[in-house]
Amino acid sequence: MTKKTVVIIGGGITGLATAYYLRKEVKEQNLPIDVKLIEASNKLGGVIQTYKKDGFIIEKGPDSILARKKSALKLIEDLGLKDKVVSNTAGKSYILVKGKLHTMPEGSFMGIPTKVKPFAFSGLFSPMGKLRAAGDFILPKGKVQGDQSLGAFFRRRLGDEVVENLIEPLLSGIYAGDIDQLSLMSLFPNFYHIEQKHRSLVIGLNRTMPSAPKKTNKQPSKKGMFISLTTGLEDIIIELEKRLGESVTKGVAVERINQKENGYSLKLSNEQIVEADSVVLATNHLQAQRILSDYSFMDHFKNMPATSVANVAMAFPKSAIKQDIEGSGFVVSRNSDFRITACTWTHKKWPGTTPEDMALLRCYLGKPGDQEVVELTDEEIIDIALKDLNKTMNITGKPLFHVVTRWKKTMPQYTVGHKERIQAVKDGLSKELPGVFLAGSAFEGVGIPDCIDQGEAAVQKVLAFLA
Repeated sequence: MTKKTVVIIGGGITGLATAYYLRKEVKEQNLPIDVKLIEASNKLGGVIQTYKKDGFIIEKGPDSILARKKSALKLIEDLGLKDKVVSNTAGKSYILVKGKLHTMPEGSFMGIPTKVKPFAFSGLFSPMGKLRAAGDFILPKGKVQGDQSLGAFFRRRLGDEVVENLIEPLLSGIYAGDIDQLSLMSLFPNFYHIEQKHRSLVIGLNRTMPSAPKKTNKQPSKKGMFISLTTGLEDIIIELEKRLGESVTKGVAVERINQKENGYSLKLSNEQIVEADSVVLATNHLQAQRILSDYSFMDHFKNMPATSVANVAMAFPKSAIKQDIEGSGFVVSRNSDFRITACTWTHKKWPGTTPEDMALLRCYLGKPGDQEVVELTDEEIIDIALKDLNKTMNITGKPLFHVVTRWKKTMPQYTVGHKERIQAVKDGLSKELPGVFLAGSAFEGVGIPDCIDQGEAAVQKVLAFLA
C-alpha cells in the first residue's frame, strides 16, 4: 500500500474513537496511513463535558454509560482509566404521574412488566388499565410488517395507560422524543421479534431474559447498571486527545468534500485544502448533509428532526431539603403538569460527585411539545425547576450555585422509516462516494457505547476500502 490519508470529520466520542482505533491498527499492522481528525469547535468531546467546582463533579451531558455494553469499558481500560470506574448506587427510582411519585414496578424491562404481582399492586395504573395490559397474554401477534412507531406497537400490546405512565416517560427520557413518532425497528427491533416468536411480550421477555440470581441471605448489591468515572466522563476525552496529539485540528470546519480522480479534496473554513483517500463523517446528520449537499441521496437528512434539551444542576446544603425522598430520581409522565421531564438526585446516584453535607439535583427540560423552554434564561429555568420540585419535595432557599446547559438540536430523532433512510444514504455513498463513511449518534445508536461501536466499525470499513 502506498501512503494513504484518512480524515475523520467531527471530534465527538465517535470521531475520537474512530481516530484512536484507526491509529492503533496503523501502529500494530505497520500500515502507511496518516490519520487526521478535524473538529469545527475549539473543544473535543461533543456533549461529554464535566464541570468541577467546590468539590462537586457535574456532568453537563450524559452522566453514565450502560455497563452491559462492553465497548465503552474496553476503551476506558485501553486509556488507563480502569481504576477510576465507579458504578451508580442502586436505589429506588420513581415515575411522577398526575402529581404523585410512584415506585417503578419491580421487574420492569424498558417499561414492560415482566412480573405480574408488582404490576398488579402498582398505583400507576387504574383497574381498567391493568386489565387492558393483561390483554398481552391473549392478543394475537401483530401482522408481519415493516417499521412502525414505538407508541403504536406498545399501545396495541399493553394499552394506553402502560405506555403513557411507564414506557413513554422512560424512553422519552433516553431519546428526548415523541414515542408515537420514534421507530420500533431502529430502536427496539428485539421487541418486534419477541412478539413474532412468542406472541406475548411479557411471556417472551420472561423466556429470553437471563434468570435473576437466586436470593441469598447476603445484602443486596448496591451497584447499579451504569458506570462512570470518579473524576468525570470528560477524562475519557482528555485521554483520547492526549493520545491523538498533533493529528487533531480544532476550530476549523470542513465546508465541502469534492471528489477527485483518486480520492477526495476537503475545503476547510480557513480556506485550506486537505487531501484524503478516505473520509469518515462523524458529525451530526445536519452537518453531514451540509458538507455533501451536492448529492441528492443526502436529502434524507434534511427532514430528519433533532430536538433540543436543557438541564440544570443545582447545589444545596442537605439541610435545605426538608422533605427528602429515598431513591435516585424520577421521570415525569406526560399526564403531569410539570415542565421538567426528569430529575436525578445526583448526590444519591453518584455519591462521589458531591461533598458529604451537600445535595446535587439535576433537572431536565425540553420535551417535544415544549422546546421553547430551552431558550429561557438561566433564572427562568431555575424557577421552573424549583417550582416543579417543590410539588413533591420541600426545598428552602435558592441553590448555592447552578449550572445550566443547553444542547440545541443535539438529540437526533429516529422516526419511523429511519433504518431504511440510513441504508439509502449508505447505498448512495457506496455508489457515488466510495471510501466515505458515516458514524455517529444520528445514525445507528445514540449512547456512548453505540457511538464507540460505530467508530470501530468505521475503522474496519476504511481499512477494507484502502486495502
